Amino acid sequence: MPVPSSAPHQQNNGPVLSSAPDAQFRKTLKLWHVVIIGLAYIAPMTVFDTFGIVSGITSGHVPSAYVLALIGILFTAVSYGILVRRFPESGSAYTYTRRAINPHVGFLVGWSSLLDYLLLPMVNALLAKLYLSVMFPEVPAWAWVVGFVTIMSLINIRSINLVANFNTLFVAVQAIIIGVFIYLTLRGLHSGEGLGTAWSLQPFVGADTHLNVLITGATILCFSFLGFDAVTTLSEETENAHKVIPRAIFLIALIGGLVFIVVSYYIQSYFPSMDRFQDPEAALPEIALYVGGKLFQSIFICCTIINTMASGLASQASVSRLLYVMGRDNVIPKRFFGQLHGKWKTPVINIVIVGLISLSAIVFDLVTAASVINFGALVAFSFVNLSVIVHCYLREGCNRTLGDKLKYLVMPTIGFCIIAILWLDLDEHSLLFGGVWASLGVLYLAYLTKAFKVAPPSYVAE
Repeated sequence: MPVPSSAPHQQNNGPVLSSAPDAQFRKTLKLWHVVIIGLAYIAPMTVFDTFGIVSGITSGHVPSAYVLALIGILFTAVSYGILVRRFPESGSAYTYTRRAINPHVGFLVGWSSLLDYLLLPMVNALLAKLYLSVMFPEVPAWAWVVGFVTIMSLINIRSINLVANFNTLFVAVQAIIIGVFIYLTLRGLHSGEGLGTAWSLQPFVGADTHLNVLITGATILCFSFLGFDAVTTLSEETENAHKVIPRAIFLIALIGGLVFIVVSYYIQSYFPSMDRFQDPEAALPEIALYVGGKLFQSIFICCTIINTMASGLASQASVSRLLYVMGRDNVIPKRFFGQLHGKWKTPVINIVIVGLISLSAIVFDLVTAASVINFGALVAFSFVNLSVIVHCYLREGCNRTLGDKLKYLVMPTIGFCIIAILWLDLDEHSLLFGGVWASLGVLYLAYLTKAFKVAPPSYVAE
């Protein structure tokens, strides 16, 4: 893909590679495709998974914590939108940091992001295994993982449009079940359950509301938004990407946040406290049971499995394209990772590799997997905000007007500071695994660049 004229010429002392003219993605995605894939990635029904934990932390004010989380995420979403207009290419934070700051820093950001991207499809396969094993205990757990990964990989291999079409169906199913849940909740509230009313400020604020615990809750809930940025990896498959992707990013974060706020409001109204639950940290099945009975609980769990499939499809599509861009640059072996299928124009080898990694869900446990994936996401978010400041405010000189200063300095600085707060909340497992992974990246980069004497290789279209 040619370098956009708005991007400054980048000097590079490393090897410059070219790709065959036909080795390009098909530009077939429109705004609604991208938004659907993004919503499938963040999985709207995630609100039920984290509700019990955050309700306990915030003393029954989960919606307020979601409001704070949404505000924080939108600042970073704006930074992604600014950069994709400058660099409408796949690669997400890897590409932006490489072009805006430094090729070495870009590689390390991309390497760190891989930890998050590679494990998310595996986490979805693991969740599917857990849900299906409860429903069908007589079936070996490994069979669910193999079946889930196979279906996910075959759909991704065929076409990104097929992924979008399947996710349209899956997101629609989630929207329907959420609508039914809200209806049942309203009926229960009018019958005297919970607060006994559908209109109350108590889920948002009360006498026991404290800002510090809301911030703690928001820190946890920010991870519910992971994936709103992943659609930037679809830039080279999107028509008018420099316009469509920024809008899609903002819409995904905003729509996802509003769904989280509305649904958590009704759950909190129905369950002002967590006293009714045997295990507040795994309250999803009990929430469905108390609100709608046994039949609704079964349907709800089935929709939760659909939720994991939608998220798995989107996350596998994103990481396979990040691997493709890094392979195309030859910072990882191009002959494996930098290839597209001649007919389908999809990175088939990368999709298969991600599928094989996802099979580790057979032996992985959820606690360990979940503790690792946040490291890469926070690295990406941090450096995207910094990239706006370095590239737009300093390098391009967009710093003369008050509007420029707000857009290219103040807003990304606020976004960076919010992400810095999230860094403080990372657990030791995430920091340990993330630190080891990042250290391996530094060693590999030193080898790739002859002890940092040359820049990493880069892709230039013929």
